[in-house]
Amino acid sequence: MAESSSTAELPPSSDMLEMNKDLERMIENVENMTVQLTCMVYGMVTLRTSPAVEASMRELREAFQRCRAAVCGDPNLEPELDSAELSATTLG
Repeated sequence: MAESSSTAELPPSSDMLEMNKDLERMIENVENMTVQLTCMVYGMVTLRTSPAVEASMRELREAFQRCRAAVCGDPNLEPELDSAELSATTLG
């Protein structure tokens, strides 16, 4: 088979280098979006196949908000104290 002159490599020009950088940036962005989409789909499938996971996630989110309110002192989210914790804090 004969090699055509169009397949011979040309010396890189500044325009070509800039296009390569742009292409690499676009590929990286698409890869990042693909990873995010994969995580979202995994989360949706997990939640739909097991309703208990959704309830656990809700409980974890609420616990996180209570802990954050206790640590950061967020006035909008006051931690709820049950009667045992309330008596321990008032006695001490």
